[in-house]
Amino acid sequence: MKSVCLNFQIHQPFRYRKYRFFDIGNDAYYYDDFANETFMRKAADHTYLPANKIILDQIIKHKGKFKVTFSLSGTVIDQFKLYAPEVIESFAKLAATGCVEFLSETFANSMVSLNDKELFASQVKAHDDLIEELFGQRPKVFRNTELIYSDELGDLVQQMGFEGMITEGAKHVLGWKSPNYLYCNQQNPRLKVLMRNFRFSDDLSFKFSNKGWNEYPLTAEKYAGWMTNLPKQEEVITIFINYETFGQLQKKSSGIFDFLKSLPDAILKTGELQFSTPSEVIENHQPVSAVHVLYPISWADEERDLSAWLGNELQKEAFDKLYQLKGRMSNCNDSTLLKDWDYLQTIDHFYYMSTKFFSDGEVHKYFNPYSTPYEAFINYMNILSDFKIRLNGVVPESGQDQEITNLKELVNDKTKKLEAAETELKRVKKEISATKLLQSKSAVSVETLTEKPKSRAKKPIPK
Repeated sequence: MKSVCLNFQIHQPFRYRKYRFFDIGNDAYYYDDFANETFMRKAADHTYLPANKIILDQIIKHKGKFKVTFSLSGTVIDQFKLYAPEVIESFAKLAATGCVEFLSETFANSMVSLNDKELFASQVKAHDDLIEELFGQRPKVFRNTELIYSDELGDLVQQMGFEGMITEGAKHVLGWKSPNYLYCNQQNPRLKVLMRNFRFSDDLSFKFSNKGWNEYPLTAEKYAGWMTNLPKQEEVITIFINYETFGQLQKKSSGIFDFLKSLPDAILKTGELQFSTPSEVIENHQPVSAVHVLYPISWADEERDLSAWLGNELQKEAFDKLYQLKGRMSNCNDSTLLKDWDYLQTIDHFYYMSTKFFSDGEVHKYFNPYSTPYEAFINYMNILSDFKIRLNGVVPESGQDQEITNLKELVNDKTKKLEAAETELKRVKKEISATKLLQSKSAVSVETLTEKPKSRAKKPIPK
Protein backbone atom coordinates (compact mmCIF):
# COMPACT_ATOMS: atom_id res chain seq x y z
CA MET A 1 0.00 0.00 0.00
CA LYS A 2 1.34 3.44 -0.94
CA SER A 3 2.01 5.95 1.83
CA VAL A 4 0.86 9.55 1.37
CA CYS A 5 3.09 11.77 3.52
CA LEU A 6 1.39 15.16 3.88
CA ASN A 7 3.67 17.94 5.21
CA PHE A 8 2.87 21.60 5.89
CA GLN A 9 5.45 24.34 6.40
CA ILE A 10 4.46 27.22 8.71
CA HIS A 11 6.75 30.21 8.98
CA GLN A 12 6.50 33.97 9.40
CA PRO A 13 9.52 36.30 9.63
CA PHE A 14 9.70 39.30 11.92
CA ARG A 15 9.41 42.14 9.42
CA TYR A 16 11.56 45.23 9.86
CA ARG A 17 10.41 48.82 9.85
CA LYS A 18 12.01 51.38 7.57
CA TYR A 19 15.33 51.86 9.31
CA ARG A 20 17.17 54.93 8.07
CA PHE A 21 20.87 55.75 8.16
CA PHE A 22 20.32 58.38 10.86
CA ASP A 23 18.70 55.75 13.10
CA ILE A 24 22.00 53.89 13.37
CA GLY A 25 23.34 54.29 16.89
CA ASN A 26 20.19 56.10 18.02
CA ASP A 27 17.35 53.58 17.83
CA ALA A 28 17.76 49.89 18.66
CA TYR A 29 14.20 48.79 17.88
CA TYR A 30 14.00 47.37 14.37
CA TYR A 31 10.55 45.80 14.01
CA ASP A 32 7.40 46.85 12.23
CA ASP A 33 4.92 45.80 14.91
CA PHE A 34 1.89 46.87 12.92
CA ALA A 35 2.90 44.82 9.87
CA ASN A 36 3.84 41.78 11.96
CA GLU A 37 0.55 41.79 13.84
CA THR A 38 -1.46 42.43 10.67
CA PHE A 39 0.16 39.58 8.75
CA MET A 40 -0.13 37.19 11.69
CA ARG A 41 -3.79 37.96 12.38
CA LYS A 42 -4.59 37.55 8.70
CA ALA A 43 -2.76 34.22 8.53
CA ALA A 44 -4.34 33.01 11.77
CA ASP A 45 -7.89 33.92 10.76
CA HIS A 46 -7.67 32.92 7.10
CA THR A 47 -5.39 29.86 7.29
CA TYR A 48 -4.15 28.43 10.58
CA LEU A 49 -7.34 28.32 12.64
CA PRO A 50 -9.79 27.16 9.94
CA ALA A 51 -7.35 24.62 8.44
CA ASN A 52 -6.47 23.23 11.88
CA LYS A 53 -10.15 22.79 12.67
CA ILE A 54 -10.76 20.87 9.44
CA ILE A 55 -7.76 18.61 10.08
CA LEU A 56 -8.83 17.94 13.67
CA ASP A 57 -12.37 17.10 12.55
CA GLN A 58 -11.06 14.72 9.87
CA ILE A 59 -8.68 12.98 12.31
CA ILE A 60 -11.59 12.37 14.67
CA LYS A 61 -13.87 11.31 11.83
CA HIS A 62 -11.40 8.78 10.42
CA LYS A 63 -10.35 7.50 13.84
CA GLY A 64 -6.62 8.10 13.45
CA LYS A 65 -6.21 7.04 9.81
CA PHE A 66 -5.73 10.62 8.65
CA LYS A 67 -2.25 11.84 9.58
CA VAL A 68 -0.35 15.05 8.82
CA THR A 69 3.01 16.61 9.62
CA PHE A 70 3.83 20.20 10.53
CA SER A 71 7.06 22.16 10.37
CA LEU A 72 6.79 25.27 12.56
CA SER A 73 9.68 27.74 12.76
CA GLY A 74 10.63 29.33 16.06
CA THR A 75 9.89 32.79 14.69
CA VAL A 76 6.30 31.90 13.82
CA ILE A 77 5.81 30.43 17.30
CA ASP A 78 7.16 33.66 18.83
CA GLN A 79 4.59 35.58 16.78
CA PHE A 80 1.83 33.20 17.85
CA LYS A 81 2.70 34.05 21.44
CA LEU A 82 2.55 37.78 20.73
CA TYR A 83 -0.43 38.06 18.42
CA ALA A 84 -2.39 34.79 18.21
CA PRO A 85 -1.94 32.50 21.24
CA GLU A 86 -5.10 30.59 20.31
CA VAL A 87 -3.21 29.14 17.32
CA ILE A 88 -0.77 27.42 19.68
CA GLU A 89 -3.75 25.92 21.51
CA SER A 90 -5.16 24.59 18.24
CA PHE A 91 -1.85 22.90 17.40
CA ALA A 92 -1.70 21.44 20.89
CA LYS A 93 -5.11 19.84 20.31
CA LEU A 94 -3.81 18.33 17.07
CA ALA A 95 -0.69 17.04 18.83
CA ALA A 96 -2.85 15.36 21.48
CA THR A 97 -4.52 13.17 18.83
CA GLY A 98 -1.30 11.23 18.21
CA CYS A 99 -1.86 11.63 14.46
CA VAL A 100 0.38 14.66 13.99
CA GLU A 101 4.17 14.76 13.76
CA PHE A 102 6.31 17.88 14.17
CA LEU A 103 9.53 18.19 12.19
CA SER A 104 12.81 19.59 13.42
CA GLU A 105 14.39 22.66 11.84
CA THR A 106 16.47 25.72 12.70
CA PHE A 107 14.79 28.06 15.17
CA ALA A 108 15.00 31.14 12.97
CA ASN A 109 14.43 29.40 9.63
CA SER A 110 17.98 30.39 8.72
CA MET A 111 20.82 29.36 6.38
CA VAL A 112 23.18 28.72 9.28
CA SER A 113 23.69 25.12 8.07
CA LEU A 114 25.75 26.59 5.23
CA ASN A 115 28.04 28.48 7.58
CA ASP A 116 28.69 26.98 11.01
CA LYS A 117 28.08 23.46 12.35
CA GLU A 118 28.04 24.34 16.04
CA LEU A 119 25.71 27.31 15.60
CA PHE A 120 23.51 25.15 13.38
CA ALA A 121 23.27 22.47 16.08
CA SER A 122 22.44 25.03 18.77
CA GLN A 123 19.63 26.55 16.67
CA VAL A 124 18.16 23.12 15.99
CA LYS A 125 18.26 22.28 19.71
CA ALA A 126 16.58 25.57 20.61
CA HIS A 127 13.80 24.81 18.13
CA ASP A 128 13.28 21.22 19.27
CA ASP A 129 13.25 22.23 22.94
CA LEU A 130 10.44 24.66 22.14
CA ILE A 131 8.43 22.05 20.21
CA GLU A 132 8.79 19.56 23.05
CA GLU A 133 7.77 22.19 25.61
CA LEU A 134 4.63 23.20 23.71
CA PHE A 135 3.50 19.92 22.17
CA GLY A 136 5.17 17.16 24.19
CA GLN A 137 6.96 15.73 21.17
CA ARG A 138 10.70 15.57 20.38
CA PRO A 139 11.20 15.75 16.60
CA LYS A 140 12.89 12.73 14.98
CA VAL A 141 12.94 13.86 11.34
CA PHE A 142 14.69 16.99 10.14
CA ARG A 143 13.52 19.56 7.63
CA ASN A 144 16.14 22.15 6.77
CA THR A 145 15.23 25.70 5.82
CA GLU A 146 13.71 25.75 2.32
CA LEU A 147 14.53 22.00 2.11
CA ILE A 148 18.24 22.80 1.65
CA TYR A 149 20.16 19.53 1.45
CA SER A 150 23.49 18.03 0.41
CA ASP A 151 25.38 14.82 1.15
CA GLU A 152 27.58 16.59 3.68
CA LEU A 153 24.64 18.24 5.40
CA GLY A 154 22.72 14.97 5.56
CA ASP A 155 25.69 13.29 7.22
CA LEU A 156 25.83 16.08 9.81
CA VAL A 157 22.09 15.79 10.50
CA GLN A 158 22.38 12.05 11.13
CA GLN A 159 25.28 12.64 13.53
CA MET A 160 22.97 15.02 15.42
CA GLY A 161 20.68 12.05 16.06
CA PHE A 162 17.98 12.33 13.40
CA GLU A 163 16.54 9.31 11.62
CA GLY A 164 15.55 11.03 8.43
CA MET A 165 15.38 14.23 6.43
CA ILE A 166 13.05 15.73 3.82
CA THR A 167 14.36 17.48 0.72
CA GLU A 168 13.33 18.36 -2.82
CA GLY A 169 12.97 15.67 -5.46
CA ALA A 170 14.93 17.79 -7.91
CA LYS A 171 15.10 16.51 -11.48
CA HIS A 172 18.79 17.31 -11.92
CA VAL A 173 19.52 15.15 -8.85
CA LEU A 174 17.17 12.21 -9.43
CA GLY A 175 17.47 12.07 -13.20
CA TRP A 176 15.32 9.15 -14.36
CA LYS A 177 14.56 8.07 -10.79
CA SER A 178 11.21 8.75 -9.16
CA PRO A 179 10.82 10.83 -5.97
CA ASN A 180 8.21 8.31 -4.81
CA TYR A 181 10.61 6.10 -2.89
CA LEU A 182 12.54 6.25 0.34
CA TYR A 183 16.25 6.95 -0.23
CA CYS A 184 19.30 7.22 2.01
CA ASN A 185 22.22 9.62 2.33
CA GLN A 186 25.23 8.92 0.10
CA GLN A 187 27.83 9.52 2.83
CA ASN A 188 25.85 8.15 5.75
CA PRO A 189 23.24 5.52 4.75
CA ARG A 190 21.78 5.55 8.26
CA LEU A 191 20.02 8.79 7.37
CA LYS A 192 16.83 8.13 5.38
CA VAL A 193 15.83 10.74 2.81
CA LEU A 194 12.26 11.55 1.72
CA MET A 195 12.05 13.34 -1.62
CA ARG A 196 9.33 15.91 -2.16
CA ASN A 197 7.06 15.20 -5.14
CA PHE A 198 6.99 18.67 -6.69
CA ARG A 199 4.19 17.82 -9.11
CA PHE A 200 1.64 16.86 -6.46
CA SER A 201 2.87 19.68 -4.20
CA ASP A 202 2.91 22.51 -6.74
CA ASP A 203 -0.45 21.53 -8.25
CA LEU A 204 -2.00 22.47 -4.92
CA SER A 205 0.14 25.51 -4.10
CA PHE A 206 0.22 27.26 -7.47
CA LYS A 207 -2.22 25.73 -9.95
CA PHE A 208 -5.32 24.89 -7.93
CA SER A 209 -7.33 28.01 -8.80
CA ASN A 210 -5.85 28.58 -12.28
CA LYS A 211 -8.79 28.30 -14.69
CA GLY A 212 -6.37 28.12 -17.61
CA TRP A 213 -4.83 24.93 -16.25
CA ASN A 214 -5.84 21.88 -18.27
CA GLU A 215 -6.63 19.94 -15.06
CA TYR A 216 -8.89 22.63 -13.63
CA PRO A 217 -10.92 22.11 -11.49
CA LEU A 218 -8.86 19.83 -9.26
CA THR A 219 -11.00 17.65 -7.01
CA ALA A 220 -9.88 15.39 -4.17
CA GLU A 221 -11.07 12.34 -6.14
CA LYS A 222 -9.02 13.33 -9.19
CA TYR A 223 -5.98 13.98 -7.01
CA ALA A 224 -6.31 10.57 -5.33
CA GLY A 225 -6.77 8.98 -8.76
CA TRP A 226 -3.44 10.36 -9.95
CA MET A 227 -1.76 8.68 -6.99
CA THR A 228 -3.38 5.29 -7.55
CA ASN A 229 -2.32 5.42 -11.22
CA LEU A 230 1.36 5.66 -10.29
CA PRO A 231 3.45 2.53 -10.90
CA LYS A 232 2.64 -0.09 -8.26
CA GLN A 233 6.22 -0.35 -7.04
CA GLU A 234 6.36 3.35 -6.10
CA GLU A 235 5.79 3.41 -2.35
CA VAL A 236 5.92 6.93 -0.90
CA ILE A 237 4.30 10.16 -2.10
CA THR A 238 5.81 13.05 -0.14
CA ILE A 239 3.81 16.27 -0.41
CA PHE A 240 5.35 19.37 1.13
CA ILE A 241 3.63 22.75 0.82
CA ASN A 242 3.25 26.09 2.58
CA TYR A 243 0.29 25.98 4.96
CA GLU A 244 -0.70 29.43 3.63
CA THR A 245 -1.81 27.56 0.49
CA PHE A 246 -5.10 27.20 2.35
CA GLY A 247 -6.89 30.54 2.43
CA GLN A 248 -4.12 32.86 1.19
CA LEU A 249 -2.17 31.52 -1.81
CA GLN A 250 -5.43 29.85 -2.76
CA LYS A 251 -8.42 31.84 -1.53
CA LYS A 252 -11.32 30.29 0.30
CA SER A 253 -13.53 31.08 -2.70
CA SER A 254 -11.39 28.73 -4.84
CA GLY A 255 -12.74 25.76 -2.88
CA ILE A 256 -9.36 24.88 -1.33
CA PHE A 257 -10.86 24.24 2.11
CA ASP A 258 -13.47 21.95 0.60
CA PHE A 259 -10.62 20.10 -1.10
CA LEU A 260 -8.82 19.68 2.24
CA LYS A 261 -12.01 18.43 3.87
CA SER A 262 -12.63 15.89 1.09
CA LEU A 263 -9.05 14.66 0.72
CA PRO A 264 -8.99 12.07 3.56
CA ASP A 265 -12.13 10.37 2.25
CA ALA A 266 -10.85 10.36 -1.31
CA ILE A 267 -7.45 8.91 -0.33
CA LEU A 268 -8.66 6.27 2.13
CA LYS A 269 -11.55 4.91 0.09
CA THR A 270 -9.17 3.87 -2.73
CA GLY A 271 -7.95 0.97 -0.59
CA GLU A 272 -4.52 1.46 -2.14
CA LEU A 273 -3.38 4.55 -0.27
CA GLN A 274 -2.77 5.34 3.39
CA PHE A 275 -1.60 8.42 5.28
CA SER A 276 1.78 8.17 7.03
CA THR A 277 4.01 10.55 8.94
CA PRO A 278 7.71 10.76 7.97
CA SER A 279 8.70 8.66 10.99
CA GLU A 280 6.24 5.95 9.95
CA VAL A 281 7.58 6.02 6.38
CA ILE A 282 11.10 5.50 7.71
CA GLU A 283 9.94 2.68 9.96
CA ASN A 284 7.80 0.85 7.40
CA HIS A 285 9.81 1.25 4.19
CA GLN A 286 13.33 0.37 3.11
CA PRO A 287 15.46 2.78 1.05
CA VAL A 288 15.84 1.68 -2.56
CA SER A 289 19.21 3.42 -3.07
CA ALA A 290 21.39 6.31 -2.02
CA VAL A 291 20.73 9.79 -3.40
CA HIS A 292 23.86 11.71 -4.34
CA VAL A 293 23.73 15.50 -3.85
CA LEU A 294 27.18 17.01 -4.09
CA TYR A 295 26.05 20.66 -4.14
CA PRO A 296 23.20 22.05 -2.00
CA ILE A 297 19.70 21.90 -3.43
CA SER A 298 16.42 23.48 -2.27
CA TRP A 299 12.78 23.59 -3.27
CA ALA A 300 12.94 27.18 -4.58
CA ASP A 301 12.42 28.38 -8.14
CA GLU A 302 13.15 26.53 -11.37
CA GLU A 303 16.82 26.01 -10.52
CA ARG A 304 16.16 24.24 -7.17
CA ASP A 305 19.39 25.71 -5.81
CA LEU A 306 20.45 28.54 -3.44
CA SER A 307 20.17 31.37 -5.95
CA ALA A 308 16.96 32.72 -4.41
CA TRP A 309 18.96 33.76 -1.32
CA LEU A 310 22.63 33.85 -2.37
CA GLY A 311 22.36 34.53 -6.08
CA ASN A 312 23.72 38.09 -6.21
CA GLU A 313 26.39 40.23 -4.61
CA LEU A 314 23.95 42.04 -2.34
CA GLN A 315 22.82 38.80 -0.74
CA LYS A 316 26.34 37.42 -0.40
CA GLU A 317 27.59 40.64 1.17
CA ALA A 318 24.76 40.67 3.73
CA PHE A 319 25.23 36.96 4.49
CA ASP A 320 28.99 37.30 4.99
CA LYS A 321 28.72 40.43 7.15
CA LEU A 322 26.09 38.78 9.33
CA TYR A 323 28.06 35.65 10.11
CA GLN A 324 31.28 37.57 10.72
CA LEU A 325 29.67 38.33 14.09
CA LYS A 326 29.10 34.70 15.08
CA GLY A 327 32.29 34.40 17.16
CA ARG A 328 31.43 37.32 19.39
CA MET A 329 27.78 36.29 19.60
CA SER A 330 28.91 33.02 21.21
CA ASN A 331 30.20 35.16 24.11
CA CYS A 332 27.11 37.36 24.33
CA ASN A 333 24.69 36.92 27.23
CA ASP A 334 22.41 39.84 26.47
CA SER A 335 18.94 38.33 25.89
CA THR A 336 17.74 41.19 23.66
CA LEU A 337 20.82 40.99 21.45
CA LEU A 338 20.49 37.20 21.22
CA LYS A 339 16.87 37.46 20.12
CA ASP A 340 17.72 40.14 17.53
CA TRP A 341 20.56 37.90 16.34
CA ASP A 342 18.12 35.05 15.74
CA TYR A 343 15.73 37.22 13.77
CA LEU A 344 18.54 38.74 11.67
CA GLN A 345 19.36 35.24 10.40
CA THR A 346 15.87 34.54 9.03
CA ILE A 347 16.20 33.59 5.38
CA ASP A 348 13.38 35.89 4.23
CA HIS A 349 15.60 38.97 4.60
CA PHE A 350 17.92 37.56 1.93
CA TYR A 351 14.98 36.52 -0.24
CA TYR A 352 13.84 40.16 -0.34
CA MET A 353 17.18 41.10 -1.93
CA SER A 354 16.74 38.72 -4.87
CA THR A 355 17.11 40.15 -8.37
CA LYS A 356 15.51 37.16 -10.09
CA PHE A 357 12.93 39.07 -12.10
CA PHE A 358 12.52 36.54 -14.88
CA SER A 359 11.69 32.85 -14.32
CA ASP A 360 10.34 33.34 -10.81
CA GLY A 361 9.85 37.09 -10.59
CA GLU A 362 6.15 37.00 -9.72
CA VAL A 363 6.69 34.55 -6.87
CA HIS A 364 9.45 36.72 -5.40
CA LYS A 365 7.32 39.85 -5.76
CA TYR A 366 4.36 38.25 -3.97
CA PHE A 367 6.34 37.68 -0.77
CA ASN A 368 8.39 40.91 -0.86
CA PRO A 369 7.40 43.99 1.18
CA TYR A 370 10.14 46.13 -0.41
CA SER A 371 9.90 48.05 -3.67
CA THR A 372 13.34 46.95 -4.88
CA PRO A 373 16.07 44.49 -3.83
CA TYR A 374 18.35 47.46 -3.19
CA GLU A 375 15.91 48.97 -0.72
CA ALA A 376 15.79 45.63 1.10
CA PHE A 377 19.60 45.45 1.17
CA ILE A 378 20.08 49.01 2.46
CA ASN A 379 17.47 48.57 5.18
CA TYR A 380 19.00 45.28 6.33
CA MET A 381 22.56 46.64 6.35
CA ASN A 382 21.51 49.72 8.32
CA ILE A 383 20.00 47.45 10.96
CA LEU A 384 23.07 45.21 10.92
CA SER A 385 25.30 48.27 11.42
CA ASP A 386 23.34 49.34 14.48
CA PHE A 387 23.35 45.78 15.79
CA LYS A 388 27.14 45.68 15.48
CA ILE A 389 27.44 48.92 17.47
CA ARG A 390 25.32 47.42 20.24
CA LEU A 391 27.34 44.21 20.15
CA ASN A 392 30.58 46.20 20.46
CA GLY A 393 29.20 47.61 23.69
CA VAL A 394 28.78 44.11 25.13
CA VAL A 395 31.49 42.05 23.41
CA PRO A 396 34.12 44.40 21.92
CA GLU A 397 35.89 43.20 18.80
CA SER A 398 39.29 44.71 19.69
CA GLY A 399 41.13 46.86 22.20
CA GLN A 400 40.18 49.92 20.20
CA ASP A 401 36.51 48.90 20.34
CA GLN A 402 36.88 48.42 24.10
CA GLU A 403 38.34 51.90 24.46
CA ILE A 404 35.54 53.37 22.33
CA THR A 405 32.99 51.48 24.43
CA ASN A 406 34.54 52.79 27.67
CA LEU A 407 34.55 56.34 26.32
CA LYS A 408 30.96 55.95 25.16
CA GLU A 409 29.91 54.72 28.59
CA LEU A 410 31.77 57.65 30.17
CA VAL A 411 30.06 60.12 27.83
CA ASN A 412 26.67 58.53 28.52
CA ASP A 413 27.30 58.71 32.26
CA LYS A 414 28.33 62.39 32.03
CA THR A 415 25.32 63.10 29.82
CA LYS A 416 22.96 61.53 32.34
CA LYS A 417 24.53 63.54 35.15
CA LEU A 418 24.25 66.76 33.12
CA GLU A 419 20.63 66.00 32.29
CA ALA A 420 19.92 65.35 35.96
CA ALA A 421 21.67 68.60 36.94
CA GLU A 422 19.73 70.55 34.31
CA THR A 423 16.47 69.04 35.55
CA GLU A 424 17.36 69.99 39.14
CA LEU A 425 18.38 73.49 38.06
CA LYS A 426 15.08 74.00 36.24
CA ARG A 427 13.21 72.81 39.33
CA VAL A 428 15.09 75.22 41.62
CA LYS A 429 14.54 78.11 39.19
CA LYS A 430 10.82 77.36 39.13
CA GLU A 431 10.71 77.28 42.92
CA ILE A 432 12.60 80.60 43.14
CA SER A 433 10.33 82.18 40.54
CA ALA A 434 7.25 80.92 42.36
CA THR A 435 8.59 82.25 45.69
CA LYS A 436 9.37 85.67 44.21
CA LEU A 437 5.93 85.82 42.62
CA LEU A 438 4.28 84.93 45.92
CA GLN A 439 6.34 87.52 47.80
CA SER A 440 5.50 90.15 45.22
CA LYS A 441 1.78 89.45 45.50
CA SER A 442 1.99 89.55 49.30
CA ALA A 443 3.79 92.93 49.23
CA VAL A 444 1.15 94.40 46.92
CA SER A 445 -1.64 93.14 49.19
CA VAL A 446 -0.06 94.67 52.33
CA GLU A 447 0.57 98.00 50.59
CA THR A 448 -3.05 98.10 49.46
CA LEU A 449 -4.37 97.50 52.97
CA THR A 450 -2.13 100.12 54.70
CA GLU A 451 -2.51 102.90 52.14
CA LYS A 452 -4.51 105.99 53.42
CA PRO A 453 -7.47 107.05 51.28
CA LYS A 454 -6.73 110.17 49.29
CA SER A 455 -8.86 113.26 50.03
CA ARG A 456 -10.89 114.49 47.13
CA ALA A 457 -10.59 118.11 46.13
CA LYS A 458 -13.79 120.03 46.62
CA LYS A 459 -15.22 121.49 43.53
CA PRO A 460 -16.07 125.18 43.69
CA ILE A 461 -19.73 125.91 44.06
CA PRO A 462 -20.86 127.88 41.11
CA LYS A 463 -22.15 131.32 41.98
